[in-house]
Amino acid sequence: MKKITDVNINNKIVILRCDYNVPIKDDKILDDTRIRKSVKTINYILERASKLVILSHLGRITTEEDKKEKSLRPVCDFLSKILDKKIAFCTYDEDVHTVIKNNRIVMLENTRFFDLDNKKESNCDDSLSKYFSSFGDIFINDAFGVSHREAASNVGITKYLESANGFLIEEEVNNLNRLLEKPERPYVVVMGGKKVSDKIQVINNLIKKVDKLLIGGAMAFTFLKAKGLNMGSCFVEEEYVDYAKKIIEDYGEKVILLKDCYTQNKELVDINKLKSDSQGLDIGDKTIELFKKELKDSKTIFFNGPMGLFEEGYEYGTEELSKFLNTLDSYIVIGGGDTVNAVRKYVPNNNFIFSTGGGASLEYLEGKRLPGIIEG
Repeated sequence: MKKITDVNINNKIVILRCDYNVPIKDDKILDDTRIRKSVKTINYILERASKLVILSHLGRITTEEDKKEKSLRPVCDFLSKILDKKIAFCTYDEDVHTVIKNNRIVMLENTRFFDLDNKKESNCDDSLSKYFSSFGDIFINDAFGVSHREAASNVGITKYLESANGFLIEEEVNNLNRLLEKPERPYVVVMGGKKVSDKIQVINNLIKKVDKLLIGGAMAFTFLKAKGLNMGSCFVEEEYVDYAKKIIEDYGEKVILLKDCYTQNKELVDINKLKSDSQGLDIGDKTIELFKKELKDSKTIFFNGPMGLFEEGYEYGTEELSKFLNTLDSYIVIGGGDTVNAVRKYVPNNNFIFSTGGGASLEYLEGKRLPGIIEG
């Protein structure tokens, strides 16, 4: 991995790709984590470079109306306040090169505004990549959250400029490597969410490395069906039952499943006694205690995916496990947007390591090469 410290940025115009794809409502930033995580790289650049040009996307742009709602201007204003520095905001209707010439720090408008023209940004259009590269002398990528995507502003641009990774990407990779390379044991993964199909490659790569895999969320019902249990009206991916059965056959001693669950009426039901109309929507008390028992002596933990349908009020299991994890003296990484948001809600003061990249983190843990991570 080529790092920002490996390249000479002294007196250069540096183009920095950040991931400022953050929730915004009424021009207010609802979660500023990704913005604050970029400050270390920004400060390093400002101490050395002559100018800084910041690129980022925000959401998906499919209509002209989207452009009104997904401007990066509120992000620019917020970043300017926390840096206590003037940042010129520049739209693509302006003469970008003149704005850069006349200002030390410039943030450009949402790079996905170019997606209205044949998805030039998202499809890594070569002409757009070259256009972005014309804004500076050297490129630093610090947008870990989109490092699994090939876009003009994070991958295409590297064909035209000397490039390296920023401190956030370096931190993310180092954190995830601790889950892949000689993790301190016992090593336990807590996995939830709805679909087994979303997690197959992660399971395949991690199951050989972990001591225990605790499966909650709706995906657990596919595994329980694979054990021959009646799942009532629970969500089951029938086409992945055989896959789940193979995992249990090969690694059964590692796989820990539900003992009970809360159904649609908040009724606590033993997993062996589900009725035909019962739909499990959260893990139950016996399961929570079982998971806590498996976790209490762990030295390395990866938590990905909520334990229940928490966005509709079935948050008991996710909340209980989050609070319990915060009592442990372990290396704990929280990954996935829903999981990160939930854990932050239940345990605002914590010592967890949060990954800023949902899909990127999972693909890295699958063992895939991420095209946005610049190799030396």
